Amino acid sequence: MAAGDERRSASPVAATACWRVEEFVVAQECGPCSAFQMKTVPECSPTGFVERINCAGSKRAEYKSSCRSARVDARSFWRFVGSMLGLAALSGLLVLSRQRLLDRRALEKVRKQLEAI
Repeated sequence: MAAGDERRSASPVAATACWRVEEFVVAQECGPCSAFQMKTVPECSPTGFVERINCAGSKRAEYKSSCRSARVDARSFWRFVGSMLGLAALSGLLVLSRQRLLDRRALEKVRKQLEAI
C-alpha cells in the first residue's frame, strides 16, 4: 500500500523534467555515458548518450537523454556509405561474372551450330 500512496502523492509538476517547462543552460554537451552512468543514470539507457543541463528557474541540474552525438552520427553515416560501396562493388562483380557466363554459353551455342553444318 505504501508504494501506491507514494505514486498518488507525487505531483505531476515534480515528475515533469524541468527542461520541458523552464529555460535551461547546457552544462555538459551530449556525450557517451560512462559504465557507472549506464548503471546509475536512467536517462543513459535509451541511447547511451546523455546531456547535462541546468534549469534556470528551479536551479536544478538534470540529465537529458534525447541528445544526438555528432561523432556517432558521422560514424554511422560513414559506416553506411562504406557498406553501400561494398555492396555496389559486390553487385558489379556479380554482374561481370554473370555476363561472362552468358557470353560463354552464347559462344558455345554458336560453336555447336557451326559444327552441325
